[in-house]
Amino acid sequence: MKNFMRPSHLLLLGASLLATLPAVAQINDGKADPEFSVPDRLDLNYALGFALDNNFAIRQAKERIRQQEGVVLEVRSAQIPNITGAAGYQRNADEISSNGRDHVWSVNITARQTLFAGGGVAANVRGQRLTLDAAALALQSVINDALLDVRTKFYTILVNREKIKVQEQSTELLKRQLQDVKNRYEAGTVSNFEVLRAEVALANAQPALITARNDYRLAIEELRRALGFVTAADTNVAKVPDFLGTLEFTPASFELRAALTAARNQRPDLQRLYKLQSAAEEGVLVRRAGYLPNLSLYGAYDWRMNSTGSSSLSNARDGWSVGLQSQWDIFDGRATSGRVAQARSLLEQTKLAVAEAQLTVDVDVRRAISTFQQANELAEASKKVVEQAEEAVRLADARFSAGTATQLDVLTAQNDLTTARLNQLQAYYSYNVAVANVRRAMGLTDEMRPTGELPWPPK
Repeated sequence: MKNFMRPSHLLLLGASLLATLPAVAQINDGKADPEFSVPDRLDLNYALGFALDNNFAIRQAKERIRQQEGVVLEVRSAQIPNITGAAGYQRNADEISSNGRDHVWSVNITARQTLFAGGGVAANVRGQRLTLDAAALALQSVINDALLDVRTKFYTILVNREKIKVQEQSTELLKRQLQDVKNRYEAGTVSNFEVLRAEVALANAQPALITARNDYRLAIEELRRALGFVTAADTNVAKVPDFLGTLEFTPASFELRAALTAARNQRPDLQRLYKLQSAAEEGVLVRRAGYLPNLSLYGAYDWRMNSTGSSSLSNARDGWSVGLQSQWDIFDGRATSGRVAQARSLLEQTKLAVAEAQLTVDVDVRRAISTFQQANELAEASKKVVEQAEEAVRLADARFSAGTATQLDVLTAQNDLTTARLNQLQAYYSYNVAVANVRRAMGLTDEMRPTGELPWPPK
């Protein structure tokens, strides 16, 4: 097994990221209020930073780390002395008294230190610490997935916003075309059929525009869920921020062999399983410790007082005692053998899970790179198609004005231009999402770091 970045380092990295974020929760009486104000502007960088602090999956993963820290504290208690105290008072009838005393007070303080437990205590501590490391790696995996989700949802908003613009441009072109045809009809150069065809084309463009606007609204809600943005105030119900950013096509490249190696070395979900495998190995040692005796050292102080109605301290007796205590289950009905068999089976299951995860990671990387290659080719092709479609519309308009083309030629060219623009937007969206998916498949953290450039709420 190779050495990788320690989870403690990952936690420090996460803490440094969170430290860059400004406070976003409103404070009332020293308690965080989960109600946020919708900002006037929102960019991707700040959305990622907000999700780091408020995404529910990330917050739950952090709580699982705190839970496991408590488990580590619990098992470590067996390595240090345990001190217990006990006190009691008893009163009994004279008829059942064995020493003529009807009042008994007692105080006992005992310290106990385990000296030998067959190696089970140390193995248990090591195993739980490995499980804690696995929880930290699980947090990093959750962060990577959550930030990918936020990035994808933000890209969805941008692409849907641009689709609205394309549909509005198409509608505007069709409106101008309709007006031009009406003018020609009034001049007697075209028939009423041409006017009817232009009106039908304009009407057919409306559903696509309505759908694009609805997709934009739904995309905003999906981003709000991914961010963990909770708001129910009346002032925020209808407010929509100005989303900053555009979908750009910035060529990138990924080499399959290097990507596979990086994923094996850096995927936190895979490293988490490595930690759990080591923890399962320690679990076998814990169960095997049941075959051996345990030995502990103890020391005690006792104070007792018996009386016959008087509370005089002259009757008190006190003293100390020290000793060694050992216990060995010579035969426990093969219960220890059963526990060892369970631990070994759990270890074997973990090894199988690691092997399966390695295969899954390889397939995940190959699929991500294949999708990236497809998106890259589509993005490259879409640029030329848009240029050609724009030129086709220009030529169709010129020919129609000269009387050498029909209205159908113009409407077809305009429809082709709308399709080309939508295809380009979709290609750019798919390309950016594909790049983010390749990085996630390789186990890389998100390429943008939250810097808190936007005030919250903005001025």
